[in-house]
Parts: sequence; structure tokens; C-alpha cells
Amino acid sequence: MKAVVSVVLGLFLLALPGAAPAETITAEQDHRNMMDQLGIQTLRPGPNGDEKAPDHANYDEARANPYPDWPDILTLDNGRKVTTVDDWWQKRRPQIAEAFEREVYGRIPANVPAVTWRTTESEAETLLGTDILASRLVGRVDNSAYPAIGVDIDAVLILPAKTKAPAPVLIMFNWGPAQFPAPKVPPAPPKDLDPRMAGFLAAAQAANLDRIHQLVADGWGVVILNPTSYQADNGAGLTQGIIGLVNKGQPRKPDDWGALRAWAWGAGQVFDYLTTRPEVDKSHIGIEGVSRYGKAALVTMAFDQRFYMGLIGSSGEGGAKPHRRNFGEAVEILDRFRRISLDGRQLPQIWRAADCRRPAGGFPRTDRPGGAATGLYLLRRARTGRRQMAGPAGQLYGDRGGRQRLEAARREGSWRRQ
Repeated sequence: MKAVVSVVLGLFLLALPGAAPAETITAEQDHRNMMDQLGIQTLRPGPNGDEKAPDHANYDEARANPYPDWPDILTLDNGRKVTTVDDWWQKRRPQIAEAFEREVYGRIPANVPAVTWRTTESEAETLLGTDILASRLVGRVDNSAYPAIGVDIDAVLILPAKTKAPAPVLIMFNWGPAQFPAPKVPPAPPKDLDPRMAGFLAAAQAANLDRIHQLVADGWGVVILNPTSYQADNGAGLTQGIIGLVNKGQPRKPDDWGALRAWAWGAGQVFDYLTTRPEVDKSHIGIEGVSRYGKAALVTMAFDQRFYMGLIGSSGEGGAKPHRRNFGEAVEILDRFRRISLDGRQLPQIWRAADCRRPAGGFPRTDRPGGAATGLYLLRRARTGRRQMAGPAGQLYGDRGGRQRLEAARREGSWRRQ
């Protein structure tokens, strides 16, 4: 009987308008499809991951800046200079954001379905001596226009149990499923976990506990967000997830969004949910991410001005690293995050939108570098270059650097809540 019901239901779904099964493609097929759409025959090879290979990635600072003449951040496309905050905000910054949407990160479609949130379970826990309340959240995306794909956003909200005022909240992009930090019943291991990732995810989860504890002990709330619950981290998943749902299971067009923009969209949906919670300080919601999720956190802040702050770690190429800088990660690695590598063409001579967002007015931003002394030195060299190039935009606001913003946030009491 169950088999008959399943067959009937399947035939019914196929009969619905636009409900044909999603196209199943491999990452290589998605890659080839986009190359064909763009008229690209061959690709510029990326650097070799083997440091002994002759074509390995460059780590020589003397060769890191082959294009030293960067475009002026305060010059409009028509050549006119930007001299006021209004001109920056209303004219120049939109030009930069548009260029990055068109050429790099893609656009969020206008017809993305609505998300309905529900709390599926909650429990009082004690995390390293601090009492907390943890709630599992599920954001169900409306798939009535294409029932063949279902999308749920997986997140856990953690709030301090004892707080006298609404708590600021940091949304943290998580590696793997969102889990309670100190569950009364340990969760079962994920069934589809890649064995090669098991050790890494276990270490990441352990490190998260200390960070979460520091935040809740200071009166912050935390959202653990699993971005791959709503968009896979591979090319084969681009006809599934939120991108596949909007495209009704078909491959992307050149202007369509990629994983980074989709992950940022999910963070915005969590933001929307948090504004409905009276325990949350709606004016102090931040975003955090490391590595590929550092890229996603920067993209989140660049295109969603509601976020108060960002804590970005090791975002590399496609993140805080200027595309023109030839050091370490290269643009060729970004296929699955955006659309495709460029065939010998230089990227548009534009500025990273995340570095050119409003740099003043209570939006502190911090970089969290790695611990190795050499890596920290090299990161500072790259970061100094970014600041020199992006600094003029901050000066329009009377901002002389990120340290002043961070100190202002601490003084107003939003950085630490006792």
C-alpha cells in the first residue's frame, strides 16, 4: 500500500507546473555548462598545491604585487571625484557593489521564497560553568512553486540564562551540523559525514565551545548556523539547495548567485528571525566566519547593511585578499563559490565591496589572523595595502582606522556585556 501511495504522490508532483525533477549533474558538468555559456574554451591553470612543483603558489612578497597601480576608490565611473559621504554612499559604493554582483558573486534573485521559522526543541544547559538556554531552529523555505526540492536552514540559538537586558548576538558560520554546545544527550554522528572531514570537524566543534563560552559569559548570544544545510559546498549541489529551488532544478545562468552569496542570504534570514526575539538586541547583531566562511561573512556584511559587526578569519581569495595580489590562494580556486575562473582575463579593476562598505558610524570590523608569526607578518603586509587603498573612503567619515571603531564599540558597552 505504501508503495502505491508513493507512486501516486510522485506522479502527482510531476504533474504540477514546474515540478519536474531537479537535474542531476556533477561538478564537472556544471563547470563545463558555465564555460559554454560564457564562451570560454580553456582556463588559466591555478597554482599547484605542491610547494616543490615549479608552478606552486607564490609566497614571495617581492612578487606579490604585479599590478601596483590600483584604481582610485573615490573616482566614479564617469571620472568625477567623490568628495562627500552622500556621493560615496549613493553613487560610488553602488557602482562597486554592482560590479561585484555582475562579475564575481552573482545576484540574489527577486523571487527567493519566504522562510518560516520554528523552534523544534530547547533545553537548559551549563557550558563550562555558565548557564545557557539552547534552542534548535529550523527555517523552512517555501517550496510550493517547486515541491521537488525542499530546503531547511539548520541553526541553534544560544542565549545566556541570566541577562538583565537584550543580548547582542553573533551569528557563526559553522563547519557541519548545528549542535547544542552542552547537550544532555550526546548527538549521533552524522550519517553522511565524509570520513576525511571527521577529525577536522571534531576539532572545529571543540574550538567552538571555548569561543561560545567566552561570548555567553560576557552576556552575548550566539547562533550556530550550518550554511551547507541550505546550499551545498560543491558544484554538483548547485541544482539543489536554495539555488536549485529558485532555479527549479536547472543549471545556473552567468549572473546567478553562487554558494558565497547563498550562504550570506541564509545569514540574512537568521537576522530576520532574531529581530522577532525580545531577548535579542536587534541593533547589535554580528556575523563570524573562518576560511571559506570568512569569505561568506564578508559578503554578508558587504550586501546586508543591517549587520553591526563582522569577525573575519583567514578569508583569503574571494574574501579580504585583493584579487590583484599574487600571494597564496588565487582566483582560480573560486569556481564553486561563484561561477568559473576567468580565461586569461584580469578581473575588473574594482574594489572589494566588503572593504568599501560604510567604515564608520558604529560598524567595527576585526580581523582574526592565524597564530604563526610568519603568517601574521605576511597578513599584516597585505592588510596594510588594503587599508592604504580603501582608507580614503573611511576618511570621508572622519575615520582614521578600525582601531577607533573597535574602541568606540567597547566604550558604548556593546562589545562586552556583564
